[in-house]
Amino acid sequence: MLRLSGLLLVSLFISNAFAIDVVITNENINYNEFVTEKMVKPAVVKKVKKHCIPATLDDFRTKKLQATHYMKKGFVICQDDIKEYQKESVLFNFGTIQIEKHGEIIFENDDYIRIKKNDGDIEKIYKDGRIRWICSHF
Repeated sequence: MLRLSGLLLVSLFISNAFAIDVVITNENINYNEFVTEKMVKPAVVKKVKKHCIPATLDDFRTKKLQATHYMKKGFVICQDDIKEYQKESVLFNFGTIQIEKHGEIIFENDDYIRIKKNDGDIEKIYKDGRIRWICSHF
């Protein structure tokens, strides 16, 4: 009986020695949503994905981070799952008309410009100032 309890004690010690400190989500997080310290919590797991470098709670305290994809509740957050926020805006100067939009330019020609906004929507802005919504990420 003494050997069995000693073996059990050693196995518990070894299992805690290989534990990994990670950060998991408290709630579902959408694509490009800002991830705050309140949305995550620290946890300990036995293993993570092969190429996962776990994020730390300090990252969420010091930086303004966005999700690179949708994350379910209880998801282990890796460095690749989050990105630092960068204000992406495009300023269009059509002579007398100036338009500033958040997003990136997808296509541009003499008649219009296509912009992909941060939420995934695509807009077509004509040179005369008209704006046409093309498609959504839903």
